[in-house]
Amino acid sequence: MKNLFWKVLTFFLIPLAFAYGQEKVITGTVSDSDGLVLPGVNIVVEGTTNGTQTDFDGNYSITVSEGEVLVFTYIGLKTSTRVVGDANVINIQMEMDAQALDEVLVVGFGQTSKRRLTDNIASISSEQIREVPVPNLQSTLVGKAAGVQITQVNGKAESGIQVRVRGVSTITGSQEPLYVVDGIPIINNNESVNDSPINPLIGINPDDIESIEILKDASSAAIYGARGTNGVVLITTKKGKQGKTNVSLRSSFGVSQATNKREWLNTEEYVELFTEAGLNSGFSEDELAGIFNIFSENEEDWREGLVDTDWQDLALVEGDVQDIGVSVSGGNEKTRFFISTGYNKTNGIVRGNRVERYSFRANMDHNVSDRFKIGINSAISKTQISRLSDDNAFATPLQAVAQIPFSRPFTDDGVTPNNETLYYNFLFQEFNADHNVNVWRNILNLFGEYQITDNLRFRTEFGYDLNNQVEERFFGSLTEFAATNGNADINSVQNEKYVLNNYFTYDNSFGPVDLNLVGGMSFEQDNRTLQTVEGQDFPSDDLQTIDSAGEIVAGGSSRTFFNFLSYFGRANATILGKYILKGSFRIDGSSRFGEEQRYGVFPAFSGGWIISEENFLKGNTALSNLKLRASWGLTGNAEIGNFDSRTLLGARTYNQNPGLSITQLGDPELGWEETTQTNFGIDLGFLNNRITASVDYYTKITDGILLDVPVPSTSGVQTVVRNSGELENKGLEFVLNTRNFVGDKFNWSTSFNIATNKNEVTALPNDADIIAVENIARVGEPIASFFLVEYAGVNSETGDAQFYRNTLLPDGTRDREKTNNFGEASRVVAGNPFPEIIAGLTNNLNFGGFDASFTLQGQWGASVYNRGGVFQSTNAHSLDNQSRDQLRRWQQPGDITDVPQARLDGGNGNQESTRFLDEADFVRLRNLTLGYTFPSGITEKLKIQRLRLYFTGINLLTFTDYNSWDPEATADFNAGNTLSAGIEFYSAPPAKTFTFGFNLDF
Repeated sequence: MKNLFWKVLTFFLIPLAFAYGQEKVITGTVSDSDGLVLPGVNIVVEGTTNGTQTDFDGNYSITVSEGEVLVFTYIGLKTSTRVVGDANVINIQMEMDAQALDEVLVVGFGQTSKRRLTDNIASISSEQIREVPVPNLQSTLVGKAAGVQITQVNGKAESGIQVRVRGVSTITGSQEPLYVVDGIPIINNNESVNDSPINPLIGINPDDIESIEILKDASSAAIYGARGTNGVVLITTKKGKQGKTNVSLRSSFGVSQATNKREWLNTEEYVELFTEAGLNSGFSEDELAGIFNIFSENEEDWREGLVDTDWQDLALVEGDVQDIGVSVSGGNEKTRFFISTGYNKTNGIVRGNRVERYSFRANMDHNVSDRFKIGINSAISKTQISRLSDDNAFATPLQAVAQIPFSRPFTDDGVTPNNETLYYNFLFQEFNADHNVNVWRNILNLFGEYQITDNLRFRTEFGYDLNNQVEERFFGSLTEFAATNGNADINSVQNEKYVLNNYFTYDNSFGPVDLNLVGGMSFEQDNRTLQTVEGQDFPSDDLQTIDSAGEIVAGGSSRTFFNFLSYFGRANATILGKYILKGSFRIDGSSRFGEEQRYGVFPAFSGGWIISEENFLKGNTALSNLKLRASWGLTGNAEIGNFDSRTLLGARTYNQNPGLSITQLGDPELGWEETTQTNFGIDLGFLNNRITASVDYYTKITDGILLDVPVPSTSGVQTVVRNSGELENKGLEFVLNTRNFVGDKFNWSTSFNIATNKNEVTALPNDADIIAVENIARVGEPIASFFLVEYAGVNSETGDAQFYRNTLLPDGTRDREKTNNFGEASRVVAGNPFPEIIAGLTNNLNFGGFDASFTLQGQWGASVYNRGGVFQSTNAHSLDNQSRDQLRRWQQPGDITDVPQARLDGGNGNQESTRFLDEADFVRLRNLTLGYTFPSGITEKLKIQRLRLYFTGINLLTFTDYNSWDPEATADFNAGNTLSAGIEFYSAPPAKTFTFGFNLDF
């Protein structure tokens, strides 16, 4: 009987085992519920590490055995499973899963879903920023988020980036948002030795980014408390996934040029204009010829036009961009990993400017047990920069446009720069000077997470951020330091931050209520060490280090630190799946503030109602989503000096005796700048969410703005920093996403965003104006409004420049009479340096293996003042070369023009006025990408998973009436000064880049 049992059992088991052991290739296509093919779907054989992904056309191929189970997963869609049977083709149509969307939106110390979101958060995925050939992370986001203005200061490759979230919220503090990488707030300090900022995030490789969330309203940002006023940018890097190990190679190369070049006078035009200007001012032709001969090697150079130097072409050159990267990712049920390395080299469009970056990242997480998980996210980069002087220096290349066109740039050997020019010849900086920067950046996050119960987990994170920057400059004996036989300096900064986060997360359901609670603490310490030394008198230009200096003329060092101690909490409740409530708080303590105001409390509340879940709308396909949102919160701005609240003493020497004196008067009540923000929003979905939209209205009121307030001089100082001032921002944001066409072969989607912002100063100390050269802070006006004499054109009979008097009359109006006496005219508020409207439009199209996408960005309502205009376009007031518009100058009575008569050293219209203020409205084709992905039939033969070729263009077209180089390019030496916003001064335009590349996946 027993033998019979085993025989029967063997009879059934052997065929079954054979069936399960029989391997075969399964192919198929994966699509969503609308039939849109899905690239990147993860397909894993259940219980194994055998897996693959769908290609660009949604196709896949995998070797399996009959009886095994295929698991299909994709973010935002329900997981699908299929048992392998007789069929060799398995096509899958995946359905949307609202619960799965909970995993894709990152918030402070947690995650949520757009469905349950009551805040205003802009989310940008890696697909939206890939293949944008720029050397910095922030520029990839341009035009992608409503209410977020992102501008590069100017066209230098390493140039600082300005990110403004919902307007300007402070006057003296930092305008930059808080950046958080994988949960760790990172360093965002500009450490440049000159006034031209270096982008602190230039060491981050954009290809390592999985997603970026921008927390815009106070309800989302208040969990970061004292640093949430300017918004919070959450950066999540890529992680490994369970399944087959994937290897990706990307490479691209492109060429760059300036987006725009201005027109300047050639030799013939220059001689004509300046001869006329000289004669108008009483010079004789012989005197003018003598002046011209000073700056020309031969008289024929200018009389016959033998020399016609285009100095702009010497300053703005063709650049190139090279980018290479390799990544490896994969894992199993226990361990997942992502490893990447990248190389980027950008030769800038400004002569002598270059950035070269090497980066490496390793992310790993490991399940120690079913309840305990540990991981590490680490990145290291080295960035080498060949730098230039700031815009406010004759050594900066673009100031060369002021040189006389018949001056030769080089001597007869064609190599050595000519030193007989009107101004210092910037070419000496390239041939007899060096300005180099090395930046090491290391960002590390170690974490452990323990699931205490099914509903309660604890997470601890330790973060470390090191920004080590060494900047060295050498100026040889042929440069402007010739009198000292050369000069050199070195500036070394070590800035490190330690972060410790500990927090609990509780998730549970109580009948119709889903509850999420978060509570914990955070500690941060930021240490900064600086060493500087300067030397001169070098025996040879070949010896360029400080060690070779004959004399050390300056040096110094400093050590500073500041810290934060914080406690935070958040509660989310979803009732019946349609009523949403959220509350959060953060208590921040900072060493930067006065003893009596060291701690601040930052609460926030929000609520939402998903009306489409009510019975009268549920299941409605026409109006598939309708949600109302409202939020209120309080945030702060702690980005001030480390010691602004304290009385400081400085070392002094009197009669060779050391001593101390007061250098700063402290205020023990110095507290936080606090911003109260209210947001009302509505989310809409139509036709099963094929069309989605959101509208938001917000108000931001910043109180207690930190300002320098005058104090009696008997105190030993002139001012003290105090909380005094108020700003208001308010605006509308509209976002529209549409899937215009969905098909098997052709798909087209569009994303559009537009936002308004109105900024107003509502209070200042004693309501007194704060004037900064061309800008003003005045109650009732936008911050940093332009404050200028109003230009009134040209007197058609005399050729004199005219100005409106604009003196205030008793009835409150202004005198609109014209005068040619600049001193008789009063200054008025004449423009706003910040845009009132910004917008972005992105389209994505796919047809077969071809894909195309483009982004348009635009802004309206801002103005830019060209401070260099008083030298560039002033009718030969000085010998500087002039812009070509001076050819339409007034020459005889009856001429109707806006350019006054040319007068050499005559001062006719060269004063600071609205003549040099221009509207900076523009629409720009920010990026265009065209690609082709080879069919799976070809890639399978090549033993690769995916091959894609593409072309990308950046800043290809700009539509604007702005008269200078570029409406976004502003003076780098004013980049960090809110009160000097919107000023241009020989500022290089951004680069227009054409790139070709490929992506190869194994």
